[in-house]
Amino acid sequence: MEKTRIILSGASGRLCSVIARMCDGRDDCEVVCGVDVAAGGNSPFPIYTDFSEITEAADVIIDCSHHSVIGKIMDYAKANNTAVVVCTTGHTDDEDDLIRKSGADIPVLKSRNMSLGINLLSELVKKAAAALGEDFDIEIVEAHHNKKLDAPSGTALMLADAAAEVREESEYVYDRHSVRKQREKREIGFSSIRGGTIVGEHSVIFAGQDEVITLSHSAGSRDLFAQGAIRAALWLAVQGKGFYTMADVITSSLG
Repeated sequence: MEKTRIILSGASGRLCSVIARMCDGRDDCEVVCGVDVAAGGNSPFPIYTDFSEITEAADVIIDCSHHSVIGKIMDYAKANNTAVVVCTTGHTDDEDDLIRKSGADIPVLKSRNMSLGINLLSELVKKAAAALGEDFDIEIVEAHHNKKLDAPSGTALMLADAAAEVREESEYVYDRHSVRKQREKREIGFSSIRGGTIVGEHSVIFAGQDEVITLSHSAGSRDLFAQGAIRAALWLAVQGKGFYTMADVITSSLG
């Protein structure tokens, strides 16, 4: 059995470190090298500061770096016919457009959260929003560690997007303290908590007349994100060119 060869972008970061640890000893994949502007230290595989320095052949890139690097990643991937799993969040509209259009040349998968559980939750949110309709208000509460830079989280936005797919004219509201008015039906509200070492907590609240339904997910460690990223990489490496999401990975596993 040939191993799927992986390049880690953002190799010195926390998530890539977990992915590398989890790949070690597996018989279906291996990390052949990494790329990181902060390359250095001890590593069982070479880490380069730029994609132009790579000499190893690979099947797929797992990107956990910074959204601004996506151009270099896609240039390398297209030139070397390499699949790309994009785990990074915070992309601009132009960067998102580049990611999607790159699917015309190579296999590309993007998810704001690599957890299989979160992606299943996203599908449940979509079904709940469709079934409950506009009589239920939607609020999303997310909590993360005190080192996280963005708020709301990319996962919270992903869950809101799932609801907005089936609820027309949804409006995202991130801050209510400066405006005194009643909540409007079309709003999807966000609340962000930052503290300690919280890995990730997400709750989608459907609040109706005299009843509340809450769908939630709790991450106990970064291992689950790494497991999802590896599973996505193994799946993507044998797909044809196109743009995919974790929903495609989940659907394929269901047969």
